[in-house]
Amino acid sequence: MNTIRWFQASMLSLWVSFAGHVFALEEQDRPIALDTIKIEQLTGIQGKLDAAENVFKVSVPRTDLAVTVAGVEMIPALGLTSWAAFKPAGEQVMLMGDLVLREDQVNPVLSTALDNGVEVTALHNHFLRDTPKIMFMHIGGIGDLEKLAAGVGNIFRALNKTDGEGAVPKPGSIGKTSLDPKIIEMIIGAPVDQAGGVYKVTIGRSTRMAGHDAGKAMGVNTWAAFAGSNENAVVDGDFAMLEPELQNVLKALRKGGILITAIHHHMIGESPKIIFLHYWGIGPVHDLAKAIKTALNSQTQN
Repeated sequence: MNTIRWFQASMLSLWVSFAGHVFALEEQDRPIALDTIKIEQLTGIQGKLDAAENVFKVSVPRTDLAVTVAGVEMIPALGLTSWAAFKPAGEQVMLMGDLVLREDQVNPVLSTALDNGVEVTALHNHFLRDTPKIMFMHIGGIGDLEKLAAGVGNIFRALNKTDGEGAVPKPGSIGKTSLDPKIIEMIIGAPVDQAGGVYKVTIGRSTRMAGHDAGKAMGVNTWAAFAGSNENAVVDGDFAMLEPELQNVLKALRKGGILITAIHHHMIGESPKIIFLHYWGIGPVHDLAKAIKTALNSQTQN
């Protein structure tokens, strides 16, 4: 009889332990509940909950814009609405969004996003022959709800007050190229090629496509083209980056006064994935080259 009771007690103890373990796992896997009131307070925007996917989305139609595409008047419902969506991700929150921007708003808003811990993941156009030109900036991140929601709020406030002042250099001519290419070579630490009045630096990256190597000569490269004088130069180019490098490169270029003009991919199916960033800037050649070098150095820290 004692043996039976001992067996029953042991089985009961085992069952209680198992049930407790299962309950603990369920609690651990259960996503946090979204504080939608807090999101609305911090973003300053009313939102809507998608109960089926547990996603809370805040949206701001760009009713302040009068946009035409190929002469057709556009309304916000046709894709001119900025939005940010929040979803539980374990004990943190996932953020994804899309911002509708005039060209002159892109870089001030981009800097605000980076300064507030929000990642910028893409920058491109959605239309052709649109007036004024409209750019779309995609944002994202995973982290603390309050930090991300506050970041989104600051982004939308920056968008509302941004008129592009100071974002675009004053018009002018760079004249005939007379800059000293040795300045570029010394700062960036790479040889300069000259063609058509432009001094260009090209630095290769490597990836694989369909099992084959693809590198510098196939277009997997970072390049910078300089023209003008030592005091008044222009630079434009392209950065080839691994995905974890994007945010650091963006921060370095913006800190150096370089304007970001596009973020996208050039290929599909490559490994590792390569992201491309296009940029443009004007100023003393020393300052421009230093900004490029700082961005290059940031890639080695990942």
